[in-house]
Amino acid sequence: MVFRKLSLGMFAACSIVFLSAGVLAQSPESNLRQTGVSFKSDGAETLETESLMPKSVEERRPRIVGMSSVAGRFDQLLLTAIQMRLGSSYHYGSVGPDTFDCSGFVWSTFQEAGLSFIRGPARSYWATMPAATKEEQTRFGTLVFFSGLAHVGIVADEKGFYHASRHHGVIYSPFNDYWLARIDGFRRVPMTELKLPAQIEKTTTSKGPQRAASATTDNIIGTH
Repeated sequence: MVFRKLSLGMFAACSIVFLSAGVLAQSPESNLRQTGVSFKSDGAETLETESLMPKSVEERRPRIVGMSSVAGRFDQLLLTAIQMRLGSSYHYGSVGPDTFDCSGFVWSTFQEAGLSFIRGPARSYWATMPAATKEEQTRFGTLVFFSGLAHVGIVADEKGFYHASRHHGVIYSPFNDYWLARIDGFRRVPMTELKLPAQIEKTTTSKGPQRAASATTDNIIGTH
């Protein structure tokens, strides 16, 4: 009888130890493994560990953060317009639909995204548009000028830009040493009369043909 009690007691103790080990195996510390030994300033040893948790396959960061819904919608439309033109051929003075020069590419892209300004050479954009702040210089949609204001493109991010190249047509180019050495500066297109095509179409449909003119006016969005 005494032997049975001792056996039951030992079984209970072993079960507690087993369960405790299982809990510890699932704790955050169990995701660490020893990678080496280091020494504190007082000479005491301490174990160096690293996480065994799987890392993300790909770190994704948004191109644009902190944008309003209106500006975010415009950026989507602008990017779509750019992508539709990628691969088009270069032709001096052309604004599309199949060929573009550098300033024509910029003008037609913004035009399709809902932001109008006067078509002209790269120099005219430089002269009439406000300078970009330091933070805006790497923001999508900023205009970047090169080679004595003879060339213009649209910034993608801090790594590159879109433009109509004389030899390669509409392409994306990285800010490599060649282009960095030729940058004149940056400008932002004023968003004082932004008309989002999707919003205009939706509003016009809901209000009916008789109110189409007022619908267009309602969707002129002032911002800066």
